[in-house]
Amino acid sequence: MSQGTAVAAMRGQQDEFNPFLAMAQRFETAADHLELDSGIRDVLRTPDRELTVAIPILMDDGSIRVFKGYRVQHNFLRGPCKGGIRFAPDVHLDEVRALAAWMTWKCSVVGLPFGGAKGGVICEPRELSMGELERITRRYTASILDILGPDRDVPAPDMNTNEQTMAWIMDTYSMHMRRTATGVVTGKPLGLGGSRGRREATGRGVMISCREALKTIGMRPEDTRVVVQGSGNVGGIGALLLHREGYNVLSISDMYGSVYNDQGLDVPAVMAWLRDKGRLEGYADADHLPNKEQLELECDLLVPAATENQITSDNVDRIRTKLIVEGANGPTTAVADIELERRGIVVVPDILANAGGVTVSYFEWVQDRVGYFWTEEIVNSRLEQTMVTAFDEVHQTARKYDVSMRTAAYILAIDRVVSVYRMRGILA
Repeated sequence: MSQGTAVAAMRGQQDEFNPFLAMAQRFETAADHLELDSGIRDVLRTPDRELTVAIPILMDDGSIRVFKGYRVQHNFLRGPCKGGIRFAPDVHLDEVRALAAWMTWKCSVVGLPFGGAKGGVICEPRELSMGELERITRRYTASILDILGPDRDVPAPDMNTNEQTMAWIMDTYSMHMRRTATGVVTGKPLGLGGSRGRREATGRGVMISCREALKTIGMRPEDTRVVVQGSGNVGGIGALLLHREGYNVLSISDMYGSVYNDQGLDVPAVMAWLRDKGRLEGYADADHLPNKEQLELECDLLVPAATENQITSDNVDRIRTKLIVEGANGPTTAVADIELERRGIVVVPDILANAGGVTVSYFEWVQDRVGYFWTEEIVNSRLEQTMVTAFDEVHQTARKYDVSMRTAAYILAIDRVVSVYRMRGILA
């Protein structure tokens, strides 16, 4: 291979792994089906607001470190922006832009009156104390305070953030506003205005998407062998719920490796081990595999529920499944999508399959605003209704346009945002 060819190949791979470019490519495909003009495409591609902030922190050892944080608000057309905040060492602006845009389409697919946003701080949470994490969270919140608010932008947990993180954000915002503002974030503890069913919501939405997808290809849960990548609030809870529904869960993973039993895992026992030990390593009643090999296990249903760029041009030819339901955001690259579609592998896309979390976040926001809280049964019932309706609408759109479920989800989501844009017009 010549040097020029090698550079081009490297650049092509870098482009494949750029989540914002992947989002843009899928956007353009859907926009072509909707025959959108270039002006509207420019409006919907372009984030409404991007904020980069420096976060100076006094560390436990007395030193000062400066962290970098982002908040991208992609679109306000349908309502306040909504989207998580992640803490990770590899957070970058294009990733946050892509995640913000995906939130716009995700909220639109399930019919929520929100636009999309996303935030992130570049840090390694495992190397930070609780006090350092609190100081980073509060300083980050203070730095983006002017663009937050129940009617502006409502954050939620994401990778390496949780209920406690949201409590710190809510408290910081409330202190600056001189009033308790529970509706400024979702995913909070119950005692601070959180919603019952929120922690399980994304995993439950994935389970519902799996069930509805199986119906379309004529399979039953009890005949379905499942591989779940991930073991957190999406993968772990999703695996537990699938197990309870009668699916045969063969494999689950964490960041260190995966466990596999070709006869099926005792998922509650695996999750109990993980809670007790902090990692899957050492679990006895299973084989242990590197995470790279887990995705290539033969199964009927693959649920990538970890992070972006897991199914790529490097491994797509070794994916052996009939159905993929995306629990994570952006786990399949646009290049890999083409090959999966060519092979007839059905993909239920992230902007539909993992929308359970933002749906119950919306329920939490509603409950905070009216000051009246629902039972978990009501939350789960309304989540079920929302997810089933959205799945049916995406499936009908796929049949109407003769496209994949992913393209159909984008068509449906973008068309709804365009409709609002045309009704509202442009401020002169």
